[in-house]
Amino acid sequence: MSSVAISAKNWIRYLGQLTILFSQTVAAIFTPPFKSIRFFTQAQRIGPGTFLISTMVAFFVGMIIALQMAYQMVQLSAELYIPNVIAVALTRELVPVLTALIVAGRIGAGVAAEIGSMVVTEQVDALKAFAVSPVKYLVMPRFLGLMIMLPVLTILSDLVGIWGGYVICVFKLHISHEMFWKMTFRALQMKDIATGLIKTIFFGMIIAIVGCHQGLTVRGGADGVGKATTTAVVRSFILIIMMDCFITFIFYFLLNV
Repeated sequence: MSSVAISAKNWIRYLGQLTILFSQTVAAIFTPPFKSIRFFTQAQRIGPGTFLISTMVAFFVGMIIALQMAYQMVQLSAELYIPNVIAVALTRELVPVLTALIVAGRIGAGVAAEIGSMVVTEQVDALKAFAVSPVKYLVMPRFLGLMIMLPVLTILSDLVGIWGGYVICVFKLHISHEMFWKMTFRALQMKDIATGLIKTIFFGMIIAIVGCHQGLTVRGGADGVGKATTTAVVRSFILIIMMDCFITFIFYFLLNV
């Protein structure tokens, strides 16, 4: 069997394992007892801890888009339309994906390392011995935290990213304050914001499931934890980009959104 076929077989098996863990996590959400304290702990860890990084990246990306668009638009005397491009590009595509990648690198790696360390030190086995489900105790709070907090981070990053474009448009391209916001809100529609936020819900699920799966399947002690952390980040990146392409295809070609 060729290496390509083996790799494809391994990926299919891996996606099947993720699907099983995802179904178990969804079932655990609706299975009592319900303890919200662990969810709030994870949400607090994900949101405030990532806010500064994600908004800083969005701010500079907004500036970069404005600068790159200005390079062409000024030659066409069409710089007035740069705010339109900034608003739509950030909310529909760039901010959701970049925020998800940042969270995957920061939180996804931490989830894999944390749960992997618990597996190595046999804490997960202790949970099972006391009839506590590792999926409900460890996976579900992180799953809900990422699924809910990632859209929140995206909304805040959208706002900051547009302000980054505002800085360039107003102070460099000399577009008036009123005209910038007029053109921004003329181009930006609720469906643009909604499509970006819907994407981030799925991105949050991917980050949580991949990170937790890598942590729960750690083998080989501390070295295995390190490998699981790296693998969680890389595979999260790949699946986020694939999911983004899939959802974008559905929105544009099937739903005409």
